Amino acid sequence: MTPPTPALARLHRARWAMTLLFAATTAGCLLVLAALAVRTDGRSRMNDLDNGVSHRADGLARTVYYDGGTLHLQALREDDLARSAARLGILQASAHPPLRIRYARASPAALPDQEALDEIWRQVQHDQETVLVSAKVGGREIRWAAAPVWDNDTIGAAVLVGADPTRSQAAHHRLLRWLAVGCAALVLAAAAVGHLLSGRAMRPALRGLAQQEQFLAEAAHELRTPLATLRLAVESGRASPTRAPTALDEAVRLIDRLGRLVTGLLARARVGAGTQEVELTPLRLDQLVEQTVEELPDRTGVTVTTEAAIVNGDPELLAQAVRNLVENALRHGGGTPVEVDVTADRVTVRDHGPGVPAEDRTRVFERHVTGATSTGTGTGLAIVRWVAELHGGAAQLSPAPGGGLLAELLLPQHPSS
Repeated sequence: MTPPTPALARLHRARWAMTLLFAATTAGCLLVLAALAVRTDGRSRMNDLDNGVSHRADGLARTVYYDGGTLHLQALREDDLARSAARLGILQASAHPPLRIRYARASPAALPDQEALDEIWRQVQHDQETVLVSAKVGGREIRWAAAPVWDNDTIGAAVLVGADPTRSQAAHHRLLRWLAVGCAALVLAAAAVGHLLSGRAMRPALRGLAQQEQFLAEAAHELRTPLATLRLAVESGRASPTRAPTALDEAVRLIDRLGRLVTGLLARARVGAGTQEVELTPLRLDQLVEQTVEELPDRTGVTVTTEAAIVNGDPELLAQAVRNLVENALRHGGGTPVEVDVTADRVTVRDHGPGVPAEDRTRVFERHVTGATSTGTGTGLAIVRWVAELHGGAAQLSPAPGGGLLAELLLPQHPSS
């Protein structure tokens, strides 16, 4: 497996950083919302509990009454509030401590201890209204409401109602657990969505990077041979003064070819990036093929047969496609003759080499694919297919009669042909 390039690795790291940032931001927001929800739920449950015991205590404080200094409790036996109270007690002041418990619904053990009762009584005396306190009974925290019962102008007794917050606390804890599970699931979902969105956002950058690497590979493929030939021509002229004029002419020809190659490469890069539209003009395909073969540095064994053919095309791109087909046949045809044939709608290049297996004839047109026999790297043939498709045509390989390989560049005919 080919390791990723540094630029691609940076993009992948940036994507994961964006994913983590998205997940962290979502987690922070959810934590704030969850904290607010937990706090609101806790306060709401406590308020409901306090309202329940205080309303019950206030109602029962109006049920019991003083008459001539005597506290009457008979109405408690028929009062629904009294019968439904889980913890109920009536406290009455006495001339001498301790505070007197006049009534306990279940038993005095269901009420707070004496010290807690004295503290509750002191608060009622001080506030002279219903008070809410928490006091333990049997090791459990119970919420209590104490409502005063007036004897003329003094508080002679207090109705004490308690409620166990255990059930409410259990529901609150269930909410905490569900919030934790829900927040974790949402953070994971946010991370997945963030990873997906960051991947989509980076697709243009990845495409641009792939196009850049593709362009560099194609430029190297196109320029390698003419540059090497140019170097040989210059070294030949420098080594032999008598060959200098010939070498100079060859160098000028190669420089012109390099100029056309660079122009074609830039045009292909701009078309591939979508910044330039390909300009198709009517041209003589037979003349273009003959000129392209004539400019090859080594065309030994290449024969060209043509007939007049007019197509709509870009001359530089078509020249590159033809050049790649011929050079591919020369390089991988086993040193056999190469025959180039131009007809009205196609350019056919034949070699007499070992050919290409049927399963590879389509795959070798993909970029960076190497065929098993006579195809070489996929860069050159991939350019051929790209140029053909850009012109509304196709590129294909097929076995040649009698052995060898037929490489065909199919192009739509010009309407005037």
